[in-house]
Amino acid sequence: MIVIFCDNIDDFITFLEKRIMNEIFYEIKEVKNHINLSSNVIAEIILHFLAKVSDTLILYETKQSLTKSNNPNNEKEVIQTLKKVFHGVDPSLSLIRGKIREVFISYSS
Repeated sequence: MIVIFCDNIDDFITFLEKRIMNEIFYEIKEVKNHINLSSNVIAEIILHFLAKVSDTLILYETKQSLTKSNNPNNEKEVIQTLKKVFHGVDPSLSLIRGKIREVFISYSS
């Protein structure tokens, strides 16, 4: 398997035409911001989808960072915005919370 990391979401969206499934998976990780040594918590939303070229599986990945605020709906709003973006690209796309590793393992078996 080859992993291709896209630095920005525009590149990630460009490669969606190569996908083998209509699901885009996302994970949310919390990361401490060590750059300014503050206690700000940043959430990283990591997006993945699988593609296939010949007999090779390719995992496309990107991540978006946002500062966690006191607004508990902030994360939900970002997910809703991402769903709208992907729906605009292709209405058959769905954004699913989960880890692609399990899907990859079952698909490659």
